[in-house]
Amino acid sequence: MASNSIKLSLIFLLTIFITSKAILHDQIKETNMTLYFQDWSGGPNATVLQITGHQDHGLLSFAKFGSVFVTDDPITQAFDENSAEIARAQGIYVTSALDGKISHVLISIIFTNDDCKGSTLEIQGASPQFERVREVAIVGGTGKFRLASGYATFETIHFDLAIHYVVIQCNVTILHY
Repeated sequence: MASNSIKLSLIFLLTIFITSKAILHDQIKETNMTLYFQDWSGGPNATVLQITGHQDHGLLSFAKFGSVFVTDDPITQAFDENSAEIARAQGIYVTSALDGKISHVLISIIFTNDDCKGSTLEIQGASPQFERVREVAIVGGTGKFRLASGYATFETIHFDLAIHYVVIQCNVTILHY
């Protein structure tokens, strides 16, 4: 008799679990976006600063182990720096590999546009900084992107050393509720 009660209880719990999982799966949304980080590493309006490590002749030393950078880049909806700002990329980068090839990235994308204002995406991961395309994880989010997970790829699409200006294209794929 007790054995039948246990079996019925297990079947009941399994049914609840499967039903709950199916309901949650139907509520998950996938969002894909392309964002453009407008990165200035020098001049009076710099958006990335080196906090630790030694600079080489005024240039940031991204390839030196232990170098730490802080960033507050405007993010635009198009490549052109004059296109509408839709977010800010605020966070830190740490050159975390002895050979200087890996940067650990911790970035909050804070949306400022009307559609997503105040929502955030949290990005984290080891980024092989000298690769053409770098992939890191989206580990969370708030607001419209609550409970987000996914991935982001970064690709430097414009580099002007003379004026310390870089445009980084960021493609994100987000699963969220």
